[in-house]
Amino acid sequence: MKEILAQIKPSQKEQQHCARSTVTFLSKLTKALLARKLGAKAILGGSGAKGTWLAGSHDIDIFVIFDFKRYAQKSDQLSDVLEPVLKKSFPSQKITRLHGSRDYFQLVFQKLNFEVVPILNITKAEDAVNITDVSPLHSVWVNQHTKGLKEEVLLAKQFCKAQGLYGAESYINGFSGYVLEILIAHYGSFLKLLQASWKWSVKEVIDAGKHYAQKDALFELNQSKLQSPLIVIDPVDKSRNAAAALSMDKFLLMKKKAKEYLAKPGLEFFVPKEMTPAALKKEAEQKRLNGIIIIAAPLSGKKDVVGVKLMKVFEFLQEKLTLFSVKESGWEWEQKKEALLYFFLEKRELPQYEIQAGPPTAMKEFVKDFTRKHKDTYIEKGRIMAKVKREQYQLAGVVKALLKEKYVKERVAKVSKVMVV
Repeated sequence: MKEILAQIKPSQKEQQHCARSTVTFLSKLTKALLARKLGAKAILGGSGAKGTWLAGSHDIDIFVIFDFKRYAQKSDQLSDVLEPVLKKSFPSQKITRLHGSRDYFQLVFQKLNFEVVPILNITKAEDAVNITDVSPLHSVWVNQHTKGLKEEVLLAKQFCKAQGLYGAESYINGFSGYVLEILIAHYGSFLKLLQASWKWSVKEVIDAGKHYAQKDALFELNQSKLQSPLIVIDPVDKSRNAAAALSMDKFLLMKKKAKEYLAKPGLEFFVPKEMTPAALKKEAEQKRLNGIIIIAAPLSGKKDVVGVKLMKVFEFLQEKLTLFSVKESGWEWEQKKEALLYFFLEKRELPQYEIQAGPPTAMKEFVKDFTRKHKDTYIEKGRIMAKVKREQYQLAGVVKALLKEKYVKERVAKVSKVMVV
């Protein structure tokens, strides 16, 4: 574990750079907030406030907390109030306003990515007007319950990141950083989390805040909060399932990878798969499989929306390539970069002809229509059948045709490269 931690824990130099830049950022923003007498203050949030950020992860969350009494009835205007303050504080930076349940802002400052979120100052979750208002309470809880466990959180995050399990975005549907922090606080270590997770049953309830008796949560929570296979009660908001975004696929993958690691621990579980065309080409050749590697430029827009569109393209292609016997597939995308999709397949071509089922022979008019359209027909088990020549039957041709389909063109800006190996 020491070897892994040495790689994933931010170095002293990295910590100092982030700390200095954050202090400067907060100082500039606080000065502008005070000058305008807005009754607001800026604080560090997210993994930075909790000391649970991974090396190389330079996304810093800043919360601008507005006085509850003054702004509770104007909650939907907080973003409008904050925007000119940010522009005044950082006149040289490009500030992007992003739409969410409450609009928030992104900018780059001293080579670090800052996300600035306006929230209301609350002391208990029930007072929240917007879900983001609760965020500072998360930081307080995590810091209180993970003393001496920060390294365990880092191990859990890196393990999930390497296995494609990290992130609650709707194009990932995995474990958020906050959920992993709750799980580490609940189980007490990364190893204990794995030992428990491979035995999880569907609808397992994790109640680290001890809000309910073990089964009561399933009856007391709103049914809309119980759609995920794992129920993680938010310790600061008993009405919320913190793991609501988790999909069944990612739940099962976590169980599988936990079991594999416990059977044979290794550093490779913490190293993300190398997703480059050259590495994937080599892997396909080593596995003696055919490979399709696609590089696509995403559309512009909000990260979550763009990511979902890329995911839909991946799922569309995977379904359409089923007849080629897909043995392994995956995709990767980082904001402001192109997406990479890959498929490893057993077959390189399909039979030139396919069998198409027609109507039952008793439906004479429909049978006539069918036989007019298809020359090579025959009857099998009371149904008219046709032997139809495929327009494309070789892998390269099929992929080329699929990428020209409207469904794909509407969801990516451009397909810049296709490799068939």
